[in-house]
Amino acid sequence: MDAHSIAVKDKQSASAKLGRSDAALLARNAAKIVVAKGKKLTEFKGGKASAEVVDALLGPTGNLRAPALRAGKTLLIGFNEEAYERELL
Repeated sequence: MDAHSIAVKDKQSASAKLGRSDAALLARNAAKIVVAKGKKLTEFKGGKASAEVVDALLGPTGNLRAPALRAGKTLLIGFNEEAYERELL
């Protein structure tokens, strides 16, 4: 983010323990959701919070996976450099 001079408007610690209902709200408010798990990318259409979408947003502890980033109406979960570059630049 620093390398591309992308400013962060709001930041919340991962220790906030955002759970299933928080993940559902994020999914409903997004137009596009990109989930990175390792090198695998999965994209979902936002606007709804199906069990499949919410499950993809949560880690093994039942909390929102980190990092989680919202850029406009796009929600990025997990880290994948290519996805970040595609969605943010």
